[in-house]
Amino acid sequence: MLYPLKFKTIFKDKIWGGEKIKTFLGKDFDPLPNCGETWEISGVKSDVSIIANGILSGTSLADLLATEKGNLIGKKNYERFGDEFPLLIKFIDANEDLSIQVHPNDELAEKRHHSKGKTEMWYVIQADEGATLISGFNQEMDKETYLKKFNSGELTDILNKEEAKAGDVFFLPAGRVHTIGKGLLIAEIQQTSDITYRIFDFDRVDDKGNKRELHVEEALDAIDFTFHKDYKTNYQPTLNQSVELVDCNYFTKNILEFTKEVVKDYSNLDSFVIHICLEGSYILKYGIEEIPVQMGDCILIPATTDKILMTTNNGFKLLETFIR
Repeated sequence: MLYPLKFKTIFKDKIWGGEKIKTFLGKDFDPLPNCGETWEISGVKSDVSIIANGILSGTSLADLLATEKGNLIGKKNYERFGDEFPLLIKFIDANEDLSIQVHPNDELAEKRHHSKGKTEMWYVIQADEGATLISGFNQEMDKETYLKKFNSGELTDILNKEEAKAGDVFFLPAGRVHTIGKGLLIAEIQQTSDITYRIFDFDRVDDKGNKRELHVEEALDAIDFTFHKDYKTNYQPTLNQSVELVDCNYFTKNILEFTKEVVKDYSNLDSFVIHICLEGSYILKYGIEEIPVQMGDCILIPATTDKILMTTNNGFKLLETFIR
């Protein structure tokens, strides 16, 4: 019988990583020197998540999906995605600016890499004072203007840079140039893909003195040059209600901030559901079983789980994700 699942965290050290995964989220990444990312729920073949609770403990997400199919992720999702879990859930700690980058869409990713593209969403969990990020362009743009600025070393002059604070949400469809800036701790929800075209890396070198590979030419075909006046997702936080943040072809994302008990009925939803706990704690009850959930925990609720109860003493805030 399927039940809500926790997974073992996958820790990744990065040239730009820091300490907040440990100090803020309470996840010990020793013996790594730092931790830039954690992969909390992953079906990426090189890093498949392993179940950490209940009778399925030690089973890989890939093996469970191959066995349970639509029971785990929903009938329509299984018809669409098959034995590949469709979403990747991460926490990202940027102790330094990440590279300026872009991700291909499904069509280009399939053509070049036999992979899915990468549409993603960021939720800012914590931000140092003055921390910024880049999303899209700050003016009308085309390939010729972009190349002129890139080749003259003025790329950042045409990018949309804005200050970010806790609670900010940014939706980044495939093709949008972006980077996470120094001082940001972010929850990232994305398609299952690890394809990134690195455009500029601030001339950094690793501990061996080597610069990281750039993908300048590959990125040109991936970039969406469309200019938007506003790149931030606008929403109104509402206590003790579910508020929709993003609804796209790849995922729907809601934010829930509750100070009281809440019942969630998923019986009419043909999809798995993921909870990402951002603040506080709660007890997730299903049938006669229960799971304690605290900040930094990510829970995968199978499509066959119709109803859950969440009780709390001190309140909680979470992101709720599924695919319509």
